[in-house]
Amino acid sequence: MIKNARNTPRGPQRREESLSRDRIIEASIALLDSKGEGGLTFRALSERLATGAGAIYWHVENKSDLLTAACDSIIARTMASCVVGATPEATIRTLALGMFDAIDAHPWVGSALTHTAGQLPMVRIVECLGQQVRALGVADKEQWAVVSALLHYILGVAGQNAANTQFARTRSIDRSNFLDAMATVWSQLDPKEYPFARSVAGQLRVHDDCADFLAGIDLILSGIRGLRADRIDLT
Repeated sequence: MIKNARNTPRGPQRREESLSRDRIIEASIALLDSKGEGGLTFRALSERLATGAGAIYWHVENKSDLLTAACDSIIARTMASCVVGATPEATIRTLALGMFDAIDAHPWVGSALTHTAGQLPMVRIVECLGQQVRALGVADKEQWAVVSALLHYILGVAGQNAANTQFARTRSIDRSNFLDAMATVWSQLDPKEYPFARSVAGQLRVHDDCADFLAGIDLILSGIRGLRADRIDLT
């Protein structure tokens, strides 16, 4: 039996029907990773997906919506890496390290988060941190300050690390050579004016960015334990 031609979808229609918001987001992430935020255009996205811009607009309103969705996808994956049932401190460290790695792998995420303040990607991070801070017994009036400190440290350091990596990559700078040159300069500073810088010059050659980042998280967690101890002493 010959099928009714009117009921048989044509090629372009089948392609558009197979186009989903998830496919658009994944393609957007690939463009952002390879070309940065400036490379994410509906024209480039249409070419990558082999479809028309109209089909994409059916799923997303504009570039801002698309950037937020792409950012949220990365953040959601990072949140999923947090171990269920772990201690609050361990969860905070896992989240922090996950964000450090995510922003290192997708440098545009740091910038995207600043544009989506108050929207779902940022809310996911704040909620996760807030729940852990509460579980640590921080007083209600101090919770926002603690969450804010963690949030700004994580995003600030992770963003700066990603920026440094991008800077070195675009200029073909070798990290070891760069740090060795910096350490040499610091070691030759005036010992009276810069005693501390001279004393840590040797550590510059071998320091690990990720280890330094986690050390900062541990310092904040130590401060949280101090807040709890003060509360116990006052009661």
